[in-house]
Amino acid sequence: MGPGLIRQSLGTLAGRLRRSVRAKLLAMVLAPLFLGVPILLGLVWLWGNEGYHRLVNYKVGSDLVTAHEYFGRMRQTVAVDLAALAGSQRLAKAMADGRPEHLAAYVEDARRQAGLDFLFLLGPDGRILASPPSHALPAAGPHAARSRWPVVDAALAGEGSTAIDVFDADHLAAIDPRLAERARLALVPTPNATPDPRNEETRGLLIHSATPVHNDARRPLAVLEGGVLLNGNSELVDRLNAIIYRDGTLPLGSKGTATLFLGDTRIATNVRLFAGERALGTRASQVVREHVLDEGKVWLDTAFVVNDYYVSGYEPVLDSHGERVGMLYVGFLEAPFSDAMQGALLTLFAIFVTVSVAGCVLSLAWARSVFKPLEKLSATIRRVGTGDHDARVGQVASRDEIGQLAAAFDELLDNLAARRMELQRWGDELDRKVAERTHELEEANATLDQARRHLAMTEKLAAIGELTAGVAHEINNPVAVIQGNLDVLQEILGPAAAPVREEIRLIHEQTHRIWLIVTKLLQFARPGEFAGYTEGVDPAQALADCLVLTRHNLERRQIEVRVDNSAGCRVEVNLSELQQVLINLIVNALQAMPDGGRLTLTSRDWLEEGRRIGAEIAVCDTGQGIAAEDLSRIFDPFFTTKKGSGTGLGLSISYAIVERYGGHISVTSQPGQGACFTVHLRSEARYADAPTAPGFAARWSTPPAQA
Repeated sequence: MGPGLIRQSLGTLAGRLRRSVRAKLLAMVLAPLFLGVPILLGLVWLWGNEGYHRLVNYKVGSDLVTAHEYFGRMRQTVAVDLAALAGSQRLAKAMADGRPEHLAAYVEDARRQAGLDFLFLLGPDGRILASPPSHALPAAGPHAARSRWPVVDAALAGEGSTAIDVFDADHLAAIDPRLAERARLALVPTPNATPDPRNEETRGLLIHSATPVHNDARRPLAVLEGGVLLNGNSELVDRLNAIIYRDGTLPLGSKGTATLFLGDTRIATNVRLFAGERALGTRASQVVREHVLDEGKVWLDTAFVVNDYYVSGYEPVLDSHGERVGMLYVGFLEAPFSDAMQGALLTLFAIFVTVSVAGCVLSLAWARSVFKPLEKLSATIRRVGTGDHDARVGQVASRDEIGQLAAAFDELLDNLAARRMELQRWGDELDRKVAERTHELEEANATLDQARRHLAMTEKLAAIGELTAGVAHEINNPVAVIQGNLDVLQEILGPAAAPVREEIRLIHEQTHRIWLIVTKLLQFARPGEFAGYTEGVDPAQALADCLVLTRHNLERRQIEVRVDNSAGCRVEVNLSELQQVLINLIVNALQAMPDGGRLTLTSRDWLEEGRRIGAEIAVCDTGQGIAAEDLSRIFDPFFTTKKGSGTGLGLSISYAIVERYGGHISVTSQPGQGACFTVHLRSEARYADAPTAPGFAARWSTPPAQA
């Protein structure tokens, strides 16, 4: 389905919803099923999966903590056994005897008793004093000096120490060839593992422990060094798995696993291969290796283990040098957990869908009882619209508001039919009376013609009076625009205007003459008749219109204009008169800034005692300002500071216009810092009989556009 067809289908559906109550009711009923239920199920699915992952990760994290503690206790057991040997009387007697063969026999017997894979008695210099016959290291060589190991070095200093260390193949073979053979492990190719050029792992991971041997004065005489090889130690991982994953702790079909890694290679594990063998020699995935061994972080998430996905926990194993040399792992098969979770979610979804469908069926049945009477009502309306005045809704099964509406509609149609018959009778009677009066009217026509001609003359005179006032009132702004554009034209033409300079001068004189004529007309017009109709005016729009009308003057004088409109109401005033007042204030501001400046126009709410009265419109400039002694006289008729260029009527006329509607104009000024005129207008005008501006007479109430 293309985009155009989809838009067409949506448009058709929207049209049906607008025209049909049935479609609206069906949409109301089916919307929860087709919109709400899928959204709800999607959210349940997301939240369920998120909660499931948090739960299984929390469990495997708890299992990893248990494994860590058990592994630590195992190291501690080796340390305790070694400390018991160091403090034994047999060791003291063997050392006192001084015969090497007796001391070597004791060391071998002690190694077997403690379950150690190797045991050395070291002197204060870290050299081997005694060892089992099968574990004799060479007196010289890279492994003869045992103090290079941090655990031995700590024991020589008088403190027992236990850690995990890695012995290479030569070291193991030097101790006992059988240890090297036990540690050797063929590497099994493993999917997703980091590439490794080796074919086998020959190193050994050991629990490495050393403890000092003291004399009776608690002074160290020697050191016992021993260790347990962890490679192939199935007893360790099986016991760990039995402790963490006892019967009943995992869902049916899941199984727990534990593994000890040397690097990323499994050296002790109960993870099984396809043939049931332990997965020794297999390796961890590259992403796990990078996360745990390279970055030193704990992994708690799903990971692919050998042949299936397990919820896995890995933590790095550090040696005595603080290097990450292996990993401790616990985990359990994920599939039974995810199957149980998905089964629960699907069951929940089935319940949701069943309940929604049942509710939808019931809702459709209830909706049918609503739209059936409405369809009968709609069909009756269409029949009446086509001229069938006898059409009625009739009886409906519904007794609710829709049934009452149908009955009331039939009653209304009956009343209309009765009124129609009565109107027909009245119409016939009216036709008869009209015929009777027609003759009388014809006789009076002659008399009415004369009266009509007199009335027409009176109306023409009144219209001329109104036209005179209207023309005088509206002509000022176009004259100002003509004058301004003429100045712009002359400025742009420059010397090129020389051939028509006389014509331009004549236009200037004639526009000035028009202005004088209009001023005289306005002086003698009656304010009440000239004021015109009022309307709700948006202050912001009025300011925008005035800026358009004065744009040429702004551009010519290079005036920066700032506008801030925040008024939230309209004002009741005559739009033309308000424009006249604002243009007069803007022009005065421009004349106060002959060398350029900033003109700020703002509109805001007029508030008194927290109550909105109307709007305030402010016109502010950065000109030379008004002298303090002139502030009290600027609204007086014929007062002007523009000697030879002004009449002194602009501000007084503006004041009278604003006061006519119950408002007023205020001014603030600092000499040298500009002036700010604020026009206060009401949302509901309060009309004044005559203007009361200082020294202003009623005959000046309809001023020209500018002084």
